[in-house]
Amino acid sequence: MRPVRVLRAGFSPLKGTRHLAVRSIALDMQGAVGDRTYCLVDVAGATVLRTVQHPVLTTVVAAATDSGALSISLPDGRAVSATPTATGETITCDYWGRPTPVDVLDGPHGALLSDLLGKPVALARAPRRGVIYGAGVAILTRASLEELGARVGTAVDPARFRSTLVIDTDEAPFAEESWTGRDLTVGPVTLRIGGAIPRCAVIDIDPLTGERGTRLLRTLAGYRPLNDAGEPCFGVYAEVRTPGVIAVSDPAPGQP
Repeated sequence: MRPVRVLRAGFSPLKGTRHLAVRSIALDMQGAVGDRTYCLVDVAGATVLRTVQHPVLTTVVAAATDSGALSISLPDGRAVSATPTATGETITCDYWGRPTPVDVLDGPHGALLSDLLGKPVALARAPRRGVIYGAGVAILTRASLEELGARVGTAVDPARFRSTLVIDTDEAPFAEESWTGRDLTVGPVTLRIGGAIPRCAVIDIDPLTGERGTRLLRTLAGYRPLNDAGEPCFGVYAEVRTPGVIAVSDPAPGQP
């Protein structure tokens, strides 16, 4: 394999909100620094909100600052920026079958997002990787994205897959699934490649409008391996073995 180029890097500081493309990304032993530091919770139901159930969250742009402030912008122009403060309340939520304690936070964010969602929600701080489904890093390759685009007849926005890294290599589509257990060097970072990533209906949600309406999941299910739950696999997980900061080389397909 020739040296890997990173075409897109991204994460979301607030779980479920728009997956932000960045020009460089810091990876520590837990994954992307700042990834899903915050989440939204239904306090009464002790549940973490999921994108697939609340697709409008993808229209929300959230950004965290080095000073600790969290800014949130809605598509209608409403926005808040403030440093969340702990209320002292910790609730244990069920997140995909595992108990996850989150610290409820005070500030204007919860009220704004409650209004958007039409239900009361609270902003909470999650432990590192507490509200991440799989491993700390998710990877897609350009070849796999372009092969999927050829099948559906249009370029596929990589933001739909919310991956940490989109990379370019000299290998064929889905070759990344053969890398399990191998180390991949990306700039100063070493990653240990894990298993394939199962996909759900989130990929059919437009990452800008929150609207449903593509056939990506159905297309993948027609030709990709399925897990025990019937979900098609696309991309691979990875764990960080050597941390560092990765710079983006070029835009990924479908990106400006």
